Amino acid sequence: MIGFVRGIVSHVFTGSCFIDVHGVGYRLYISGSTRDALVEGTEVLLYTHMSVREDAIQLYGFASQDEYDLFMLLISVSGIGPKVGLGILSGLSVDGIKVAIMNGELTTLTKLPGIGKKSAERLVLELKDKIGKFTTAPSSVATASVSPTINRLGAAGEVAQALIALGYKESEFTEVLTQIDDGQQDVSTLLRQVLSELGKGR
Repeated sequence: MIGFVRGIVSHVFTGSCFIDVHGVGYRLYISGSTRDALVEGTEVLLYTHMSVREDAIQLYGFASQDEYDLFMLLISVSGIGPKVGLGILSGLSVDGIKVAIMNGELTTLTKLPGIGKKSAERLVLELKDKIGKFTTAPSSVATASVSPTINRLGAAGEVAQALIALGYKESEFTEVLTQIDDGQQDVSTLLRQVLSELGKGR
């Protein structure tokens, strides 16, 4: 099993890239977010998953451990193969996918490539409880550590807890959450707006 590939990015295509490792070019299939992180001529380390079939051996590459871990969870669901898993990662950010699964947002999930209603239901059913494995701290611990300012009732309080569960530090989102929260949005809308703003700063 190849855990990662480190080398020079020689070519970047729509859904794949070539990584030159000491003169050997490896084709890795990649998501849109990983593709955006690649620059031809620079060195990169991509975490990899090797898919072995009767007619092909393919490598899938990921710019972050978080994306790799989520991909492995996605393909553990019945009916979700590597290509569909990569399509999901290309259609929505890692955080966006986690939120959609945790909140059971079937409408959002069915908009992703290769995902119908039944597949979306399986994703929520099988992965909702597993998404917590991606957190930097268990939800119960995160909840206890939230300041009185954030640990409040209403949509903002729920959004704060969701952000911490996704691995964000309170210092990273407090200002953004305070600026966006007007007391009128529902949890899902507010969370998406905050994640969108946080994504711009990454």
